[in-house]
This record gives sequence, C-alpha cells and structure tokens, in this order.
Amino acid sequence: MKNTGSTIQIEVDALRVGMFVHLDVGWMSHPFPLSSFRIASAEQIAIIRSLGLGKLRWSPEHSLLADATAQAAAVAPPAAAPCETPEAAERRRGREALSAQRASLAVCERQFAEAARDCRRLTDLVTTQPIAARDQAQALSRALVDKMAGDGELCIRLLTEAAGDKASAHAVNVALISLLMGRTLGFGDTDMLDLGVGALLHDMGKLDLPARVRHREDHFTPAEARFYEQHVAHGVAHALKMGLSPGASLVIAQHHETADGSGFPLRLGSERMTPASSIVALVDRYDNLCNPHLPAKALTPHEALSLLFSQGRNRYDTAILGAFIRMMGVYPPGSVVQLTDDRYATVVGVNSTRPLKPRVVVCDPRHPADEGLAIDLERHPTLGIRRSLRASQLPREAQATLESRPRVAYFFEPAAEEAMA
Repeated sequence: MKNTGSTIQIEVDALRVGMFVHLDVGWMSHPFPLSSFRIASAEQIAIIRSLGLGKLRWSPEHSLLADATAQAAAVAPPAAAPCETPEAAERRRGREALSAQRASLAVCERQFAEAARDCRRLTDLVTTQPIAARDQAQALSRALVDKMAGDGELCIRLLTEAAGDKASAHAVNVALISLLMGRTLGFGDTDMLDLGVGALLHDMGKLDLPARVRHREDHFTPAEARFYEQHVAHGVAHALKMGLSPGASLVIAQHHETADGSGFPLRLGSERMTPASSIVALVDRYDNLCNPHLPAKALTPHEALSLLFSQGRNRYDTAILGAFIRMMGVYPPGSVVQLTDDRYATVVGVNSTRPLKPRVVVCDPRHPADEGLAIDLERHPTLGIRRSLRASQLPREAQATLESRPRVAYFFEPAAEEAMA
C-alpha cells in the first residue's frame, strides 16, 4: 500500500464496511451520490468492486471499522514476495501492466457509455422539451469540463467498445475531443462550457430530416445535398427555442463552415468563424472519416489525420489543425502500426505532451495473451513506430489479436504516473 497524504491506497479486495473511501474516477463512473464516503454495507463493496478498480484511496482517521484488528490488518504492509527470477519478474510485470490497462479501459468505457446515454436522453427532449434538453446538455458539458479540470496531463484512450447508438456516440466523441482541444488551447470556463454544449448538439438539426438524407453520400442529387445542408438551419432554430448561449449556438451554426470559405451554409471563412466552431468543424470531419455511415469507407485514425493534413490545410484553421495533430499524435489511438522491432501493435493511448511515444498493445506470439502485451513506448527509448498500416495488411496471426473495432471512440484519463511494461 502507498500512503498519499492522509489517505492510503488499498486493494479493492481488502475493503471493509466502515472504511471512508475516495473514488477518483469521476461522477459518471459510479452510482454513488458522492465520490468520497464511508462504506455502509457489503452491497456497496460489491458495487465498488464491479467498477474495475484495482486500488483506491481510503482515510483511516475518518473510518469506523468494526474492531482494531480489522483496521490493523487493513493498513499492514504486504507480505514480502518470494524470490523470483528476472524472467519471471518481467512476465509478472507484463501481466500487471496489461491488467492495469484493461481495468482503466473498463472505467473509460463505462464513462463513455454513461455520457452517450445522457446525450441520447437530452436529444430525445430537443423537439418536445427544449428547455429541459438545454439544461441537460449544460449539465453534461459541465460534468465533462469538470473531469478535465486541473493542470495534470491527460491521456486520450481508445475504447474497445463505444456504447450507444451511432448519433449519440458521434456527438459524445466530437464533444470529448473538442473539449480536449479547448483545454489544450487554454479556453476559459465559459468558453469550454459553450464548446461542450455546441459539440453535443451540433447535429440536432438532423432530427428534422428523413433518415435517408441524414448522412451525406456521394450519390446525392443536388436537391438531396441541399436538403441535407438544411440540418444546420434546423439546428439553429432548435438552439433559439432552447435558449442556448450565443457561443454554443454559433458552434451549431458554423460546424460545416471552412477556413477557405468552401463550407456551408454561409461560406464564412476562418476570419468569421469562432475558435470553438473551427474546432468542432475539424473534429466532426475527423470522426466522420473514422466512423462513416458506410463502414466500408472507414479510414484508420492515422489515415484520417494524414488526409486532413494533406487535403485540409486550406479548409481548416492552421493553428487549430496543428494543435489537433500535436494532441492526437502522429499515430492517433486506433492506429495499427509496425514497431521498429517488427512487431505489430495497436495504439491505445496518447499523452499529448509525448505524441511520438504512445501506449500500444502488441501482438507477440512469444507471450500468452495475458502477458507482456501492454507497452508504454515512453519507457522504451530504443523502441518506436516504423509505419502505420491498415488492419487488412496485418499477418493473419496479428489480425486475430489486433482485431479492428466497429467504431473508433475515445475517452480520457489522467496520464499514468507509474510505468507500464
């Protein structure tokens, strides 16, 4: 166990009724009213264990354990580990690293699922209860902004699964990445909240369109293309009924405008777009490239980023595009890569301050599936990424391990202080 000020880190399996615990995972990842509380029942312990946390903090001075023996056992140092060979120690560290990566991923996926569920609920209220929809959008934006608060580094995580329907998953994905961009660019609190609300609701005008024209396709006739483009005007009309702030409303109005004036509906150009609108326009395009309406057209995150850089340098604000590439990394989470030692891997996490050294999960036939696969390249100075490739280019044995995801979705977490493998 590790003492952290007046709190102690403890294994979840060692929890007891009466302990005063701290859940450092944000409000969306657990059902309790507060994140710090005294455990009152075995049922609460079972819920905490279901969160997938290996350890958490507790405060002995605020706890009321049943007897002194239980408290002494809870704070006793762990028994010394038996001697192990260097090879066994390496394999153990590999298992522990992969277990930690999976546990933190499970928390991120639950948080994304809760956000997508809340987004679906508020979207369902847009046409019938606009004020309630606005209040819920503001609450969800506030929750996400609060979770990003602080000066600590954040890691962008690739999710194995993105729960929720396509529309809500897209809205949450765009909102999360846009807010991370706003944080990177130093947005103030009010601007962050407007950015979050606008991103969550940027496509709500599609509610007024028939399903067949809600996603622009190459085969659209000019009339169908104009019909599709009307979703922006519909979204602005909903924003007025909801009483959204000017900042959030402008995101909805301008999320299809471009820096070179080729966008719609007003062909504004970058000088007439707000920074928040420029962010959402870029992130919306990136997510649609990775998660198109027709899955066969999907690009890998690296391909999408390369396309935005090569073809979109005139379409997007240069400073914002550059910040986006720095934040997401040259190989964004979800990219399939070959390492400099010839092994294949999937990028699963990027720390924006070290974009060339992401976290990866490696396909290594020399190790069982539960050992040694999670690697933080920051901890391996001589190991890097040689190239990006499509999943179809992987050898057959690697395809089974590094299987592609139906959707590319992201969440975030504090950057890990302890090394992975």
